[in-house]
Order: sequence, then structure tokens, then C-alpha cells
Amino acid sequence: MYITAAVLSVLLALASLAAGLPKAQLKGDVPAGLQSHMGLSAGLVRFIGLAELAAAVGLVVGLFWQPLGIAAAIGFAITMAGAIVFHTRAGDYANPETRNSSMAPIMLGLIAVAAAVTLTLAM
Repeated sequence: MYITAAVLSVLLALASLAAGLPKAQLKGDVPAGLQSHMGLSAGLVRFIGLAELAAAVGLVVGLFWQPLGIAAAIGFAITMAGAIVFHTRAGDYANPETRNSSMAPIMLGLIAVAAAVTLTLAM
């Protein structure tokens, strides 16, 4: 079970790092889109990015100290639940043009829950 937990944690950490870095730096299309399309402030976008970066670090360190990995996976799942709420309010799931890009929080949230469960079972 630990191998599954490790693979899920590493994949989720890489995805969290890739998603969080541009938001924390406020560089690229994604932070600009979040600010213009969803009306988020630059401070909130940066906070979300830093939370995703913290999750990435927690997931990697959690490979060696599993309680931190479990907490990081749960925290990342909560962050993705918030992203789903924001995408729903913006109407992204009803719009065929934005539906594909708004599916990432759903998939990443499910992977985060799976990582938390497998890390818990591997203890």
C-alpha cells in the first residue's frame, strides 16, 4: 500500500507544484484568467498558489512522516473543493468552452482524497 501512496503523493505534488507556482508568482495566463474571469484579487490568487505550493512540500515530506502527508492531501482536497465552487459560480461547467479546463480541480481533488486514504492505510 505504501508504494501506491508514494506514487499518488509524488504525482499530486508535481501537479500541485505546477498549478501553484504561476499563481504564487502571478505570472502567466492562469493567474490573469482567475483575476479577469472569476474576479479574484491578486492577493487571493497568490494565497491559493502558496497553499498549493505548501501542499506540494507537505506531500513530499509526508512520504517520510505520513501524518504530514495526510494533512497535506486533505488540505489540497479542500483547496480543490473551493476551486470547484468558484468554477461552478462562474458557470464554467455549463459552458462547453470552459468545461475542459475546469475539470482539473475535480480530478485533482479525487486524487488528493485517494492519496490521503492510501497514506492512512499505509501507516
